[in-house]
Amino acid sequence: MKRFVIAALCMLMPISIAVAEQSKPLSVEVLWQLSRIASPVISPNGEMIIAPVTEYDVPEDKGNTQLWLFDHEGKSQRPLTAKGLRVSEPVFSPDGKTLAFISKRDKDEVGQVYLLPMSGPGEAQRLTDVPSGVKGLKWVGEHIYFISAVFPGKNWQETEEQLKADKDNKVSAHQWNALPYSSFDHWLDEDKQAHVFRIPAKGGDVEPITQPLKKQLPRSSQSAASYDIDVNERWIAFNANGWDNQVDAKIDIFLAAIGSGKVENLTEQNNAPDSNPTFSPDGKTLAFTRQLIHGFYADTAKLILLDMKKRTETVLAKDWDRSVARFIWTPDNKGFYASVDDAATRRIFHINAKNGKIKAITQATNFGKPTMANDGTLVAANDSFLYPARVVKINTSNGETTRLDQFNDDILADVDLGTYESVTYKGYKDQDIQMWVHYPPGFDRSKKYPLMMLIHGGPHNAISDGFHYRWNAQTFASWGYVTAWPNFHGSSSFGQEFADSINPDWKNKSLEDVFKATDWFTQQSWIDDERLVAGGASYGGYLTSIILGQKHPFNALLIHAAVYNMYSQMAADFAVHSTRFGNYWEKPEIYQSISPHYGAANFNTPTLVIHGQLDYRVPVGQGFELFRTLQTRGVESRMIYFPDENHWIMKPNNSIYWYNQVEQWMTRFAEPGAK
Repeated sequence: MKRFVIAALCMLMPISIAVAEQSKPLSVEVLWQLSRIASPVISPNGEMIIAPVTEYDVPEDKGNTQLWLFDHEGKSQRPLTAKGLRVSEPVFSPDGKTLAFISKRDKDEVGQVYLLPMSGPGEAQRLTDVPSGVKGLKWVGEHIYFISAVFPGKNWQETEEQLKADKDNKVSAHQWNALPYSSFDHWLDEDKQAHVFRIPAKGGDVEPITQPLKKQLPRSSQSAASYDIDVNERWIAFNANGWDNQVDAKIDIFLAAIGSGKVENLTEQNNAPDSNPTFSPDGKTLAFTRQLIHGFYADTAKLILLDMKKRTETVLAKDWDRSVARFIWTPDNKGFYASVDDAATRRIFHINAKNGKIKAITQATNFGKPTMANDGTLVAANDSFLYPARVVKINTSNGETTRLDQFNDDILADVDLGTYESVTYKGYKDQDIQMWVHYPPGFDRSKKYPLMMLIHGGPHNAISDGFHYRWNAQTFASWGYVTAWPNFHGSSSFGQEFADSINPDWKNKSLEDVFKATDWFTQQSWIDDERLVAGGASYGGYLTSIILGQKHPFNALLIHAAVYNMYSQMAADFAVHSTRFGNYWEKPEIYQSISPHYGAANFNTPTLVIHGQLDYRVPVGQGFELFRTLQTRGVESRMIYFPDENHWIMKPNNSIYWYNQVEQWMTRFAEPGAK
């Protein structure tokens, strides 16, 4: 068994946090006091860094996001926008003198583009008046590009009238004649299409870019990553469905000369997603990511380069067993920096655009999508299990970071954050499994502690070394538990074979990995094997529901937003396995062998069930089915239902209630603290 202690973390933390006497734990109340920093952007000259920062007013149950300006040397920070105005998606003009962002202020019904001068004092001025709202901003050349969901065939005035009529309509019914009808937590209007538009940065008429091409962006979701414009504003590359089937959309990349009315499908031969179109700074090359297995969202994504003149493709680093994501071009067109999930840590890598050579820039802790100035200054958000996101400048030669913000230090100064480490144990068929282990404040190896086994969702989303607000392992540990996150079979960031090893059998390998992780803990002198509890959400809730029907060592379970019945999961916006392996009426043996509800005859463990009404990824009926089954069998159980939450619990007071209810439930069945 291998064991790795994350010693470098103390070096990254202020001395006052690392060594001072601590007086309080990382409670849920502390989580909601923290400022939450989103992805930064850097000006072309590298002197200004902007990031959205969200703070929460718990009594008001509201969040407030402002744009903050950070000095490139970390000497100062100040807010650029006032509180209460809802801002997002900052982008710099090509000359760096102006900042564009989306805001909803004054009498705005929806978000609009605002411009703020950066070279001197001035107020933000509204640029757009788009009744259907804007998102997905890009500033290229003389124009600002954006996405808006519109009614085909209607002009802006007619769109405004239609939106008002819809708002005033007393009929609440939705109607669909085809999929998709929902995405994650909202219904989709089948009368609308998402398209790219542009407006001169100096003001003027809005011009449709993709509408004349008769190709809409993917119906389920769109963002700035769904399209790109070359530096000369000649070409647009964008994602759209490459076939008529909307049940299992084929995400392709289309290319068009702006204003030509003609469009070309660049990726017609590949049925799996081709995504993230990104032009090189000189406009000569289009980069994008490609997967090869339709219906497997965790399929390894390769970086593809398309020569715009020759129309030839090159696959970069084709033997690298990691998915390329969150990438940017370097200003010299010679390579990329990317935030890549690598063995349960999101590291910054450099990828050579000529020969595909890979170089890891950072090592420990998580880094978000980087942003780079023309002078090569590289900036990103950085977080770990022990600190929330910070804005940092990254030395590209050695990975060393310089912190640029000063948020949250005052809040964390008297918080005992506990400790954590990465261990490797033997799981299914004695294969190595990585696991994060979190220790409570004041952990004493001479004593015995209860264990809380956490089972992550996805299933292909590995738990990486970052700060988690919804399932914070250090918060659970602060109650007096040793807390574990095993990255079982199916987890991403360990290679294609490992991620795909659980398909279509979602059950057995991951289940054995969790049980063997529990065995590993019970062999430790500091774990009390009479005080074991477990829980998970989404796929983690699925696997916990499987555990519920098995012989297991846990005193109580937490099952949140679980896929409990593989058949009724067809009501969701995502039906498990149907695209790749067949529907339940075609391959009933698959679903019968892995659906948790078939284990109901063995349910006898006290279980806390939690679900949200607005969860369209795993519909709320799944939770009520499980709860009714438990109650029918006479198993001690509790159902917590949130009418205003989705797959996640997002509102401050609901989140605090969630954590408190979980603590109450777990401590009933496994007394916390050392003995």
